Amino acid sequence: MSLQDTDIAIVGAGILGLSHAYAAARRGLRVSVFERSASPLGASLRNFGQALVTGQPPGPMHALARDSRDIWAGWAEGAGFDIRRNGSLLFARTRAEEELLEAFCEVRAPEHGYHVELLRGERLHDLYQGQFSHHRAALLGLDDQQIYSRDAVPALVDYLRREHGVEFHFSTLVRDVEPGVIHSTQGSCLAEQIVICSGHDYQTLLAEHIAPLQPQVCRLQMLRVRPERDFGLNQAVLTGLSCVHYGAFADLPEAEAIREQIQSEQPELEENGIHLLVSPTPYGELIVGDSHHYGSDASPFNAEAVDDIMLALAEHTLGTRLTVVERWQGVYGARGPGPFSVLKAAPGVTAVLMHSGVGMSIGPALGERTMAGLLG
Repeated sequence: MSLQDTDIAIVGAGILGLSHAYAAARRGLRVSVFERSASPLGASLRNFGQALVTGQPPGPMHALARDSRDIWAGWAEGAGFDIRRNGSLLFARTRAEEELLEAFCEVRAPEHGYHVELLRGERLHDLYQGQFSHHRAALLGLDDQQIYSRDAVPALVDYLRREHGVEFHFSTLVRDVEPGVIHSTQGSCLAEQIVICSGHDYQTLLAEHIAPLQPQVCRLQMLRVRPERDFGLNQAVLTGLSCVHYGAFADLPEAEAIREQIQSEQPELEENGIHLLVSPTPYGELIVGDSHHYGSDASPFNAEAVDDIMLALAEHTLGTRLTVVERWQGVYGARGPGPFSVLKAAPGVTAVLMHSGVGMSIGPALGERTMAGLLG
């Protein structure tokens, strides 16, 4: 069986694949996307939907996140999915966390163009009618956005098909690629360029090229919860725990005091890679997580104790009891040579791999940058 030939063939319909499809299609090229499952089910569907600009380290990652912000806004308008552009709230619960936020706002933020405000006193108390008054301070990240992935990704697929003529082949496994040709379970087709955005699948395609990167898989325990008291949360929520994970903060001298505090008072947080993230959904519920466990494969077994830690953190941070509605396991590619890799495997064959959990934050602009490089 033979498929219709195309200009650009993309393997993977997660956010990276869709970003590359959009970047190619808007240039007037014929684009075909191949996805092994009946609908996208990987990292892009399982995440928080937080497109964070504030957390990215200064330099290329921060620039990619800023550029992605505008692309997301255009997609939301064109595809008709919900996007929240109210920013994020990172709460300092201890003096050490507060000192880090002070240092960030005084030096790094103005030097590198982070759009943030430090809320204390009355401004902190005024948030959601005093719901967060038990914290010391809050960093308001003005550029940060939230997208509900379960709605946004299918809407984006429909938008690319309807408005940009992208052809999608779901339930189609790509078995092999070679320069100019893609071989799948639906047949083969010719393509000028092949872009592989296969997430944490390091074995099906280009395994010999990917292996030297020594990537791993990160799995995350995730929850969807309903607050006992719905106070209308309309922003992403983080705590100072995230400051030792995100590159915007982690290398600041003040971060060391937070690390020492975690190691001495709550070593289980470090052991399980836990730092609190909360995202509101359009349906009055919250996505809560997350933990980080690394390996060559994602273990299918979740520990109840890890969920209990995250729930306790979320209840304290939000100031309300939470009822669990749903539990699942997030997953993404991790721990390669950098936050992502763009791998030229052969003439006209390129792999784009994320090695961190920020695909939603930088994916749209990374797709634009990669396609611009491939197409000149």
